[in-house]
Amino acid sequence: MALQFPQIDPVIFSIGPLSVRWYGLMYLIGFMFAMWWAAKEAKKPNSGWNKDQVGDLVFYSMLGVILGGRIGYVLFYQFSHFIENPLYLFRVDQGGMSFHGGALGVITAIVIYAVKHNRSILSVGDFVVPMVPVGLLAGRIGNFINGELWGRVTDVPWAFVFPTGGPQPRHPSQLYEAFFEGLVLFIMLVWFRKKPRPAGSVAGLFLAGYGVFRFAIEYFREPDAHIGLYGGIISQGQILSLPMVIAGTILMVWAYKRDSKMTPTGQAKS
Repeated sequence: MALQFPQIDPVIFSIGPLSVRWYGLMYLIGFMFAMWWAAKEAKKPNSGWNKDQVGDLVFYSMLGVILGGRIGYVLFYQFSHFIENPLYLFRVDQGGMSFHGGALGVITAIVIYAVKHNRSILSVGDFVVPMVPVGLLAGRIGNFINGELWGRVTDVPWAFVFPTGGPQPRHPSQLYEAFFEGLVLFIMLVWFRKKPRPAGSVAGLFLAGYGVFRFAIEYFREPDAHIGLYGGIISQGQILSLPMVIAGTILMVWAYKRDSKMTPTGQAKS
């Protein structure tokens, strides 16, 4: 027994040659949430942010997501295709976005913004990362509606038969990612930052948390057909997630050790 995939048209409506798709709408929802969250956080006493600053920061981050996501997908998953046809990088009409590339794009945007505005890179990162999981949640729901990035064959009772995945029931791995990388990670970050934390620790938790969740869920997700599993064991997504786990863990440990060496006034202890 398996659940039949709901027949949802990926195109919401069309006006002439212009089509509005659910996947694009999910990106818009993620960006709108980021704008709302950033504005809400900026209103808090002693936040150190104002409306114009958060608007600029979210704009930088949006560019990082889009450019980094596309470039990362091409380099991480379609590099041979890119070598054969470099213009493929600009064929956004053919789809293809990578979270890991988008993450690198956002990190780049954070660094550029922080340097340009003379702010701490770590504090800017801590401010940005709670906005990301909701966008991930929305994006994975978009993947599910598109019937793409489905999971491995299984006999669990909640398995789906995806139209593009053959007749066998599969894990709805998009929904697993939406739940853990989106909702659960968002709740973790919101809870963690309720108390004052060392600069960089919130960003570290995000990196490590996402990396762990993604690494685990990759065991339920069908590997990319043209890449498969390296050594029959590990997927491309897992290889890209391991550095996040390592970097996030190191960042959290370093942030707390650094904080323990500082006085309440922010000066290094003698």
